[in-house]
Amino acid sequence: MDNVEKIEKLPTFLQTEFDPRDPSPWLALYLDQSTPLPDHVKKAWLADSETPSRQFLLPFVRPIARTLIVLIQIVKVVVPRNWAASKLLHWILATGLKYFVRPEANWLVLRHFHMGAQILEFVAANAPVAVETSPLKPMNLDDLKDELFLKHDLNLFNFVIRLGKALRDADKKLVPVARPDFSMIKEPEITLDSMPRGKLNGIDLQTAIEMFTPTYQLFLTDNDFWRASNSLQLDETIGLYVATILNSPQHLVLLNNKHPLVPMSTLRAGYRLVLHGLSTEMLHALLMDLKKAQAEHHAPDYSVNQSTSVVDAH
Repeated sequence: MDNVEKIEKLPTFLQTEFDPRDPSPWLALYLDQSTPLPDHVKKAWLADSETPSRQFLLPFVRPIARTLIVLIQIVKVVVPRNWAASKLLHWILATGLKYFVRPEANWLVLRHFHMGAQILEFVAANAPVAVETSPLKPMNLDDLKDELFLKHDLNLFNFVIRLGKALRDADKKLVPVARPDFSMIKEPEITLDSMPRGKLNGIDLQTAIEMFTPTYQLFLTDNDFWRASNSLQLDETIGLYVATILNSPQHLVLLNNKHPLVPMSTLRAGYRLVLHGLSTEMLHALLMDLKKAQAEHHAPDYSVNQSTSVVDAH
């Protein structure tokens, strides 16, 4: 019985026999090791990606969602500038995730808060100045009701401002660290098995994000929504901070949420949010690998300029 249950939990692309005349694109992506993701994360990501929801529902949801973003923007012209209903918004988001979104997607959402907090803590711990952080580490979907999505966006900007101000005041810059502090980098204590698995939990992550984006815009102030959208470009900023500390910028090729000084339209915010989540997973995976290497006394000395990438340094 146990073996049967294990087989049933496997994604379709791992249950189907490999056919060279009809190869599965998901199997190819799972077996490929060019992107730094641990197997359990990649398996969940691809299992969520191969669903009928993403294949058949997403193409209809995406243009509708983007049209709504334009229409809501027009409505915001006449709505009082500071009108918002953040508590209601987060109740809608948490409830929607809990009852309608796939367990793999919900697991990835909760993991994201933990990993984002750890990465900021890593930068703070290895900076030459003291920087305050405000980690958000929800353990279940109901925890999101405490306005965690909004707080997550605020944390990113507040961290960049506090770090930048502290460095300027001390007339210092981020520099490579010979032996970085990885103590805060760890696997989030969120299990896939603990996620809801009701009959209606069938919407994939990308479709859910596209559906929730205009909802996010509707219930927040125009300023909050624009700031949330622009926070996605801080992927490059945080990536550069980490690359500077490690003195190994080559892995930034996998970050592609565009230049932080050139804000993008909110129309593609849903798609870019997916990239944001994936970039965070990969950066966290790299830091996990480096922490393990350091513990095994094989970590490279990042105070010396290297021509190899973070992955190659292993």
